[in-house]
Amino acid sequence: MSEQPWIEKYRPKSLKDVASQSNTTNILEKSLHTANLPHMLFYGPPGTGKTSTILALAHELYGPNLISSRVLELNASDERGISIVRDRIKNFARLAVSNPTAEDREKYPCPPYKLIILDEADSMTSDAQSALRRTMENYANVTRFCLICNYVTKIIDPLASRCSKFRFKSLNKELGLQRFDDELNEILDVSEGDLRRAVNLLQCVSTVFNDSTNLKIKELFGELPDSLIKETITVLKSKNLSQVAKFTESSLIAQGYSASFVLLGIHDELLIKDPTLSTLQKNQISQILWKADMRVSNGCNESVQILNCMYNLCNVL
Repeated sequence: MSEQPWIEKYRPKSLKDVASQSNTTNILEKSLHTANLPHMLFYGPPGTGKTSTILALAHELYGPNLISSRVLELNASDERGISIVRDRIKNFARLAVSNPTAEDREKYPCPPYKLIILDEADSMTSDAQSALRRTMENYANVTRFCLICNYVTKIIDPLASRCSKFRFKSLNKELGLQRFDDELNEILDVSEGDLRRAVNLLQCVSTVFNDSTNLKIKELFGELPDSLIKETITVLKSKNLSQVAKFTESSLIAQGYSASFVLLGIHDELLIKDPTLSTLQKNQISQILWKADMRVSNGCNESVQILNCMYNLCNVL
């Protein structure tokens, strides 16, 4: 029998369990005492706890008996258009609120309004967001909204202005350093502050390997090993174009490394770790890597872009 994903199994059950977002959770905990929530807009990078936080708040507001009837959770990326607002959201928002039992009232605030959680709200069209604004105004007495997005700039101003904004920041790597082995520190590097991704990677490693001794996490997930990155830089600095071409073909392209990971490895090694480069060189390297990354993102051939990038870097180093 397959095991439940850890991101669900260990999802915070209360606001106190949410890590590294103390400013937001402190404000929301105070709202629990008054049971008077505004419309909310949670924004920040993926995997920082936005959805987990609002679900934890919903559980503390309504309890297990009422949450299914009081909370509607939708992912706006599935249905981006105005129909989702006219159909599912509006129909749920207009429903009257049922009275909680005496037992529920003793244990939970059970406020007299429902909660609609709209994940990935930044993927909604402008027309859908405009329609949502009117729905928020018309049913504010019986329904509160929590919009969740990665990019707050994609939410139209009339909608964002009706919400209290809460910014979620990437988890600080330093928070977990004392608890992790060297291998798990590599997971922190690969996840880049995305807790959801870090937990998924950790579960994958634990499933595949019983003993993580000498396990190279970065290599397991497709990133270039440190030794290969250093060898790449050495070859580039040799300025031998035939050697660069041969090395790129045999050690990077033929091994199946993606262009994104190759560019990332070169970026970190040259722009972050190399103290010998001048400011002008770093600016030129940044432009070369940026152009290559943009072309790969636009669908250009990865092998060609890696080779072109390597040749251009030779002229700068």
